[in-house]
Amino acid sequence: MPPSDAPTSGARGTARATTANPQPPTTGHPLRVAIIGGGPGGLYAAALLKRLDPARDVTVWERNAPDETFGFGVVLSDETLGGIEHADPVVYAALQKDFIRWDDIDIVHRGTRHTSGGHGFAALGRHRLLEILHDRCRSLGVKIHFRTEAPSADRLAADHDLVIAADGVHSTTRETYAHAFRPHVAEHRCRYIWLAADFAFDAFRFEIAETEHGVMQLHGYPYAADASTVIVEMHEEVWRAAGFGEATPQESVERCAKLFADVLGGRTLRSNKSAWTTFRTVVNDRWSHGNVVLLGDAAHTAHFSIGSGTKLAVEDALALAACLEEQPDVPMALAAYEEERRPVVASTQRAARASLEWFENLRLYLGQPPRQFAFNLLTRSRRVTHDNLRLRDAHFTEAVEREFGCPPGTPPMFTPFRLRGLTLRNRVVVSPMDMYSAIDGVPGDFHLVHLGARALGGAGLVMTEMVCVSAQGRITPGCAGLYTGRQAEAWRRVTDFVHTRAPGTAIGVQLGHSGRKGSTKLMWEGMDEPLPDGNWPLVAASPLPYKPGSQTPRQLSRAQLTDIREQFATAAWRAARAGFDLLELHCAHGYLLSGFLSPLTNHRTDAYGGSLEKRLRFPLEVFDAVRAVWPAERPMTVRISASDWAEGGTTAEDAVEIARAFAAHGADAIDVSTGQVVAEERPDFGRSYQTPFADRIRHEVRVPVLAVGAISSWDDVNSLILAGRTDLCALARPHLYDPHWTLHAAAEQGYDGPGAGWPAPYRAGSRRPQTGRTDAPRPRLSLGG
Repeated sequence: MPPSDAPTSGARGTARATTANPQPPTTGHPLRVAIIGGGPGGLYAAALLKRLDPARDVTVWERNAPDETFGFGVVLSDETLGGIEHADPVVYAALQKDFIRWDDIDIVHRGTRHTSGGHGFAALGRHRLLEILHDRCRSLGVKIHFRTEAPSADRLAADHDLVIAADGVHSTTRETYAHAFRPHVAEHRCRYIWLAADFAFDAFRFEIAETEHGVMQLHGYPYAADASTVIVEMHEEVWRAAGFGEATPQESVERCAKLFADVLGGRTLRSNKSAWTTFRTVVNDRWSHGNVVLLGDAAHTAHFSIGSGTKLAVEDALALAACLEEQPDVPMALAAYEEERRPVVASTQRAARASLEWFENLRLYLGQPPRQFAFNLLTRSRRVTHDNLRLRDAHFTEAVEREFGCPPGTPPMFTPFRLRGLTLRNRVVVSPMDMYSAIDGVPGDFHLVHLGARALGGAGLVMTEMVCVSAQGRITPGCAGLYTGRQAEAWRRVTDFVHTRAPGTAIGVQLGHSGRKGSTKLMWEGMDEPLPDGNWPLVAASPLPYKPGSQTPRQLSRAQLTDIREQFATAAWRAARAGFDLLELHCAHGYLLSGFLSPLTNHRTDAYGGSLEKRLRFPLEVFDAVRAVWPAERPMTVRISASDWAEGGTTAEDAVEIARAFAAHGADAIDVSTGQVVAEERPDFGRSYQTPFADRIRHEVRVPVLAVGAISSWDDVNSLILAGRTDLCALARPHLYDPHWTLHAAAEQGYDGPGAGWPAPYRAGSRRPQTGRTDAPRPRLSLGG
């Protein structure tokens, strides 16, 4: 499993930068294929292409000698091996003879080792893998030029039907055609070094060392009967503080052996031209240009902590060879290859990024209970989940649950949680969702049915949509409010229903002001589009329209700030009288208070603009005014946008300080969302994509958090809660699809305890057989997390 950013063993090419568009020669003959780079991906592609059509002319250029490579062990998943077995039984049989297999992961932290089984690994030495592929290529008639730089990519493209660039993370081919591939390379914050030990671990091993300089970690696994890969990794700041930046290569190796002497049993470590490096994530907008295609690390990288760059490269080769067989010509084959592989790689890269960031922030989790720490590590990438881990190792998972405090048979999501004087019966929250269905700000029958149905659906807490504190503070004419007594009476009808017909479910109100995003059409008529008529004037921190064509707001004066603060306080007073159990202050999504927090929307030069401390001033004044009138025993939360997803906007570090400020003023929890602050945002969407922001705030600020954003399964909720990444999970769209989402989650898990709370009229349905659940074992994944 060599690191994806280790020095490439493939030829890097000598092509000069050019904007030429390479075109294949006229075909009508067997394909002529040039492969730049003789690493596992390039070699396996060569073997497959030649095996599928022996008439093909396949040539590999490798700048290194046959026995010269970097790294030590390579890990492949069962899924990848299955593809190899189907595509080339000869290679598969050779691999089978040399693979070392094991099932366990050991996690050692503060002197305690926890073992989780059922993970299924297979590894062998990188040298041996290359030998197998060299032999296979020779037997098939592939031409390999060792110790030879490849001709320029332009020349190869002109002389061949297909050029496969397997020249690694530092790909010269990619840079040659950067205008076409449009690469994005991100360098990360940890340093690591790739080493080996002359003995075999009996499991995949994660070892944590807390030193005077900071936390360091070891990743180790066997790749032969007498050898193991050992990766030592630490944050850049720790690496510098420990003096590794000034150490010679040999000194680094010796110091790493001393740091982890216990796990190594006092044995030494060895290197193979090893050097400290930082991981680089490579993403390309396109993978092909004319008849040139990227493969493996040249096209994409994924952090070594979840799997092997070799694994991805081999899978690329399998897919490319298949597409060339299935499609009528090279251009169509390259398009099909990218269409097939890109979603798979994107998913892997999201998981790898989550795993990478977990290790970057390892210090945050050191204080967790030992088993929870181990569970957190195993599920860090979100590919291994609570339910999946239970299938792999029920004994370990049940031990984590007991340590967490789950009563026997109770899933983590159905454990209670206390906020101030309010105890929620479970960890599920119906997230605020604007319905745009009020008349003159008054909630009607729709709101009663909408919120009532979701309260009957079993969630611990049901939140209203953003309820506006003034008519001027509405987003649309259909927004609900709490700025009149009539509105408060209508809300009382809703809270009374929840409290009497859905006992055990709490109901919360979210108070907000639209700011510069107001006076727009109903969502389904044109989201964020200005009203064609009947507009009302907008106000904001600064006179900046939300997007081109939006109304320009007026900058709020000091007197107007005071008026709005009082509007919030009055609305909160009405909310208390209306019977809400919890109040959330909306400081997210670019609405008025959020507009003060973000440097992209707050350009003020007075006491309410400039530094983060000043940008916080007005939102904190509003919070204090609301807290002063909100009943002391009832909790208050604050929703924030933890990232603007735009350059120059709120960062994750800013979000921690914003959360810290609200917590210091008495916020009982922080509801952590992201984005919607500026129209030009570029969110990094994906499953549970906002959770890392909540996780960081929870551990750095030591305040309860609500995680929200693309959380859709009860398995995800259980995983996030049990790992300690959040205290509550807020789900929006799943509750639109299924108002009884929580009750169904209970039934599917076979749980009928108090955390589920079936209403008496519905209990007959609680035992209805479920058809969407299977207890069949899940496919094993490589490298845990």
